[in-house]
Amino acid sequence: MNRLSLTLSRGVAQVTGVALGPYQSAVIRIGFAGTWLLFLLREFPHRHELYGPTGPWGWNLAKQLTDDNHAFTALLWSDGRLWFELCYTLAVLASAALVLGWRTRTASLLFMVGVLSLQNRSVFIGDGGDNVLHLMSIYLVFTRCGQVWSLDARRAARAAAARARGVRVPADLVGPVLWAVLGLALGTATLTGRFDNGRLIPVLLWTVWAGLGLWWAVGRWAARPEPRLLLDVIANVLHNGALAVIMAEACLIYATAGWYKVQGSRWQDGTAVYYPLHLDYFSPWPGLADLMSSSGTIMMIVTYGTVMVQVAFPFTLFNRRVKNALLVVMMAEHAVIAVVLGLPFFSLAMIAADAVFLPTSFLRRLGDLAARARGRLARSAGRAVPAPRPTEESTADHVGFTA
Repeated sequence: MNRLSLTLSRGVAQVTGVALGPYQSAVIRIGFAGTWLLFLLREFPHRHELYGPTGPWGWNLAKQLTDDNHAFTALLWSDGRLWFELCYTLAVLASAALVLGWRTRTASLLFMVGVLSLQNRSVFIGDGGDNVLHLMSIYLVFTRCGQVWSLDARRAARAAAARARGVRVPADLVGPVLWAVLGLALGTATLTGRFDNGRLIPVLLWTVWAGLGLWWAVGRWAARPEPRLLLDVIANVLHNGALAVIMAEACLIYATAGWYKVQGSRWQDGTAVYYPLHLDYFSPWPGLADLMSSSGTIMMIVTYGTVMVQVAFPFTLFNRRVKNALLVVMMAEHAVIAVVLGLPFFSLAMIAADAVFLPTSFLRRLGDLAARARGRLARSAGRAVPAPRPTEESTADHVGFTA
């Protein structure tokens, strides 16, 4: 009983005392936000046809649909072109801010609003990658995904180094101003009745906004450490829970996809992969598709291998080596899908979801390689770059409005 109690206490201490997976949460932050940013930039010339008030799926039709399914989208607050351009631009800026890790808590919230607003405006133009982004944008709000590889982490490290040298760090002004602007926008939307399709999103937005204000106030004026420790515990529990949900979601996607494929006759006879390769919509490189489909043996191996990998992956989490091997196979498969079938953003979204299972040692080495490459580029450009400071746990989340 004592051993069991000790194990449970250690588990509780780890879940509440540390935000687990800082590198994994950072890589999925960069992956999902980068995927959405690239999509928005790629479709910028076609944005009016996809999501604008003059598109085939008109404003009135979208309004009727959201009134029925209670989906949130800020694009339907007005049918004016100026409002659409403003929302689209804010979605691009929020995605870029989240990729860079600038004011990550606020950026993750705006990223979620941008994703939901655009996708729920025209629900019939998406694919599986859009569904993954839709869900992950909500989960990212609960994570402390700015601990490493972010501008927030760099700013917090510099502030900590300055305090260690006895240098006074000026008070943060950008965070409170940003918080006040967002509060004004939320208050205006609430008082004018814009949140008329459900309570989930407005409650989430107001809760996060109030939490950010409380976090800053406690960090600035609390005389005792206990209130800050309590907020840290709550944030760690939410982060670890959200990270577990993201992992479970990825496993559920692969498991359901694999078991549904097992029931299909074309997957059973080994010919399912052949047919998409010969659809015009999925053939950006017809010559490459013809080359791949010219061998029946290859088609059968790819078809059966896809099913086996998807069904088996959730069970391989109990064996690190097998899991890592299957991760390589799945990411390579998505890379092939991106090129051969012309689905780059679907593949990027799935690769980002897979990245949550990457080992920490690999991600650290990847970060070190990126830092050295950045240093070489900077030296070749003739300017000095400070050496990176590898840290196990960033202090970014201990500065108000930063992570």
